[in-house]
Amino acid sequence: MENRHTKDDGHNHEHSGIFGKNTELYFAILSGVFFFTGLILELGFKLPEIALYSYIATYFFGGYYTTLEAIVKVRKGEFEIDFLTIVAAIGAAYIGSWEEGALLLFLFSIGHAMEKYAMNKAKKSIEALGNLSPKMALVKKGDKVEEVSVEKLQLNDIIVIRPNTKIAADGVIIKGSSSINQASITGESMPVDKFAVSDTNNLPEFNAIDKLNVVFTGTLNGDNALEVKVLKLSKDSTISRLVKMVSEVETQKSPTQLLTKKFEKWFVPSVIILVVILWFSYLITGEDSTASIYRAISVLVAASPCALAISTPSAVLSGISRAAKGGVLIKGGRPLEDLGSLTTIAFDKTGTLTEGKPKLTNAIPLNGFDENEFLNLVLDVESLSNHPLAKAISKDIKSRYKIEAKNQASNMKEIQGKGIKATYNKEVVFVGNAKLMIDENIAINKVISTQMNTLLQNGHTAMLVAFKNELIGLLSVMDTPRETAITTLKRLKEMGIKKMIMLTGDHQNVGDSIAKQIGLTEAKGNLLPEDKVTAIQELKEKYTKIAMVGDGVNDAPAMANSTVGIAMGAAGSDVALETADVALMSDKIENLPFVIALSRKSKRIIKQNLWISLGIVGLLIPSTLIGWASIGMAIAIHEGSTLIVVINALRLLRFKLKE
Repeated sequence: MENRHTKDDGHNHEHSGIFGKNTELYFAILSGVFFFTGLILELGFKLPEIALYSYIATYFFGGYYTTLEAIVKVRKGEFEIDFLTIVAAIGAAYIGSWEEGALLLFLFSIGHAMEKYAMNKAKKSIEALGNLSPKMALVKKGDKVEEVSVEKLQLNDIIVIRPNTKIAADGVIIKGSSSINQASITGESMPVDKFAVSDTNNLPEFNAIDKLNVVFTGTLNGDNALEVKVLKLSKDSTISRLVKMVSEVETQKSPTQLLTKKFEKWFVPSVIILVVILWFSYLITGEDSTASIYRAISVLVAASPCALAISTPSAVLSGISRAAKGGVLIKGGRPLEDLGSLTTIAFDKTGTLTEGKPKLTNAIPLNGFDENEFLNLVLDVESLSNHPLAKAISKDIKSRYKIEAKNQASNMKEIQGKGIKATYNKEVVFVGNAKLMIDENIAINKVISTQMNTLLQNGHTAMLVAFKNELIGLLSVMDTPRETAITTLKRLKEMGIKKMIMLTGDHQNVGDSIAKQIGLTEAKGNLLPEDKVTAIQELKEKYTKIAMVGDGVNDAPAMANSTVGIAMGAAGSDVALETADVALMSDKIENLPFVIALSRKSKRIIKQNLWISLGIVGLLIPSTLIGWASIGMAIAIHEGSTLIVVINALRLLRFKLKE
């Protein structure tokens, strides 16, 4: 129950005792055994004196941990559900209703155990990440392989991953290829084929390496052996980051949780005052003192908001657990609830709506130049450059046209802001923009100029190729939209997301082109990180709540200023993941409709739980006041409602997005 078990209590559910960590559960079971034994002795064998001893045992086992927690709260000046329960049980014993007090403590302790089960079940699938990492790793040192603790791994160590074993560190594959099961990290059901990186020298940062070349701690290798270069220490691994994020789950209370806490702060003291008045009401009414005390205890039991306390946190944690199973990490109740009320979502372009990798879209020979010769020339020249666009062009020519570089180019020189210059078969080659060609006095006719401008307006990066002072071809590259982006945005629109906006640092033409292709309502281009923040703030003023979806460091400020920040991918930037409220671990934007639908379902269940819990309290208090409901009946109904809200919350664990 949320009001009893928070991080700040200095107390948690993992009680130790004679039965170890399960002592509290066993005590609850024993309280039930003694309670029913007492009932049998009292009602079946007509032995009330002996039955009393069973009820006393029920009091001990059922009230032990409840009393401990009540003491912790009272010392802080807090009078909450634990305190109300103990007072009610003592009062029942005082007036001789031992069986009703025993029933209260038995059901309360069982409810407490069920709460623990619900919470732990909801957290288990996330926190289990911490156990995924193997404890030992095989480190290659020369011709030998040594087994060492993963904590002793150093950056740039080479580790050997045997077939069908867990991967011990985040790193890049330098030898071998295999299918990697990444379900533990990304939620993907199908293994992903991974390959050795082509060049181990001058490797970029881990997050910038092609995901087909990197592996994550705790994922499962397939049938082939691998050699992996360690690029992240154990404490900085993807799993470690995720486990750290789990610790933040309870720090972001949902709006409903916060409202419930405020309600309980004035409700519990009010109940205590009412019970004290009823306890001594016989002094004014003249009725029997036992009747007044019995009524006071009945009201005390009826007013205990057990179901209310657990209604929201059980639903929140069940929702978070279901999201984790689907490859989405949600950091707490606030983003879980906020997601369901969104009508506006802003997206970064590169790596979010697009693949984040430029691809060759056109390779057009001009002025009658031979196509094969043109492609060979471009491949040889671009292979000399480390520029991302040059690498993309080289890679796509090789794969698309099935040709290899002939190494006939040399003397490559980059011309800042314009392109490159090189020598091919002892002749000068230029690859770059129109300004480069103009500076080198290479003529561009109107047809070519129009063709190039059309490509630029449609979001392509266009380049001209000149050889022997004459244009011989036109190249264009583009960061292409994700295949799933169109269907995802369509689904979001059907779900009621009215405004979907792209915020990008790219040229406005590029943004407009991508937005038109995938179905966005608007695109804002030429934005610096601080401009994205301004755009988010303006959108929040207009639409109240807005989500920001991104993957890079430059997106982090915008995500921090949004209502809900959503990061793409397990291998996203550290800053983006730490800033985000939600992480799409599988790097699949198509999971966005799932998590929004889950949020809406969670909100409905939270509302249902609140109505159930408040309705029961609202029904029982007047019923006990006028004597319609006995203590036993109030206990049964009360703890029954707690059971109902827990079961209702656990339904979220089976949530599926309707097609």
